[in-house]
Amino acid sequence: MDSTYSLGIDLGTTQTAAAVREGDGRIDVVRLGTRRAEIPSLVFVAPDGGLLIGEAAERRGQAEPDRLAREFKRRIGDPVPILAGGVPFSAHALTAKLLRHVLDTVLAQRGAAPAALTVTRPANWGPYKREQFDQAVRLADAGPVLFRSEPEAAALRHATARRIGPGETVAVYDLGGGTFDVAVLRREGDGFALLGEAEGIEQLGGADFDEAVFAHVVEVLGGAVEELDTDDPEVVTALARLRRDCVEAKEALSFDTETMIPVALPGIHRQVRLNRSELESMIAPALADTVDATRRALRGAGVSPGELSAVLLAGGSSRIPLVGQVLSDELGRPVAADPHPEHSVALGAALA
Repeated sequence: MDSTYSLGIDLGTTQTAAAVREGDGRIDVVRLGTRRAEIPSLVFVAPDGGLLIGEAAERRGQAEPDRLAREFKRRIGDPVPILAGGVPFSAHALTAKLLRHVLDTVLAQRGAAPAALTVTRPANWGPYKREQFDQAVRLADAGPVLFRSEPEAAALRHATARRIGPGETVAVYDLGGGTFDVAVLRREGDGFALLGEAEGIEQLGGADFDEAVFAHVVEVLGGAVEELDTDDPEVVTALARLRRDCVEAKEALSFDTETMIPVALPGIHRQVRLNRSELESMIAPALADTVDATRRALRGAGVSPGELSAVLLAGGSSRIPLVGQVLSDELGRPVAADPHPEHSVALGAALA
């Protein structure tokens, strides 16, 4: 039994991660999934009403996508229910199920509840969304919780990896799977103070880049996909596999300059080539929007780009090489990337 640890949880739009701080100060990412440390933020509603979360939800959802709830964090505060398998859910109820699953997974691994729990949320959420999120935490029966903004958690994580001195100012650029957030923070004591207001683009992230890659493949196939019967279970499963391969192709291009996307649909068997420059041209307009948001955050904070010590990258989509390149060119400041940006917010939350 070990209750000497602190737990940090980052409930992301597309991926959820957790990290622990041990009694001796060591910080580790928690393995929530079997394939990766993080799990997809998914809830699957089975025909008997049972719920599957994360990887299990993803597997079942490939054959029955109408029973899968995804990207519900984007819908926090939206009064319109989310339908999964014909069952209506509020976004905060689904968030509660996801959080409870993470807590149970950690509890099973550690044998005891954490001594402290920190959960992160976007810095640009207003009072209503924060209240809905608080309700999700209560529904999950999480106990006493400390809330931290995602950019503050990411900055704390970076501060352990590199020296950020008192009074230094940084911008945290967080490009996740479903949302983009940017905030300007100043180091004060052991933490960070938010300067001005965080900016964000709620409907922008890696999921949109995945969609662009999928649309590219459909276009290359020249209308063959539109002719498929989307009511055919075999077609549904094959399309889900193709979408997954498009995600993997996008991720591969962060490390390679070219990749092949296998297409195995009924009557269509081929490979589609995608290179990094093609992906970059697809996402360049969206990245330009994130730079505009970063400039707005700086103006709101009364900080010029030259006053920044660094731009700190967080979120899995910030791995894309073009992201750091564009920010460095546009702002003229050093860009600091976490080796595992998809875990940086959870690691910072554990530190908090």
